[in-house]
Amino acid sequence: MGEYVAHAKDMAGGDATPSDVPDVLAADLRIVFVGINPGRVSAAAQAHFANPRNDFWRLLHAAQLTSRPYEPAEQLSLLAEGIGVTNAAYRTTPGSGDLRRADFAGSAERLGRIARELRPGWLAFVGKEAYRGAFGVRPELGVQDRTLGDTKLFVLPSTSPANAAVP
Repeated sequence: MGEYVAHAKDMAGGDATPSDVPDVLAADLRIVFVGINPGRVSAAAQAHFANPRNDFWRLLHAAQLTSRPYEPAEQLSLLAEGIGVTNAAYRTTPGSGDLRRADFAGSAERLGRIARELRPGWLAFVGKEAYRGAFGVRPELGVQDRTLGDTKLFVLPSTSPANAAVP
């Protein structure tokens, strides 16, 4: 499996605003997790879900999706586990509530390109807002009716420390 680490313009088309946190992608992954956007802690670390209060990394192993617990700085090692990570919006903000509709421009097309060119089995959205930002509709949690080619879509609860709904 060839490693592919992209910045926004690689998968979003020429003029996208580069992300402070690069995509971690490769062909034929089992799952690509789609966060909403980088927060300040993640941007500073240049790693997805880097806020120490975010449960993403703990839950990844607890759900038996990885062979061992990982830290944000080890995000490239996820590729060997068949897992990738990207964001629906690339702009770093203090919180997802600071995003604007324009921050998601081209997101559905970019995710469609990832599905078509890299062929992951699943795109798993980490939070309803990541899915809504990309596709403009509020989803229910779980498997979605929409697919992107052969890639199935799934919506998980947000693992953000700001999401009080998930203990």
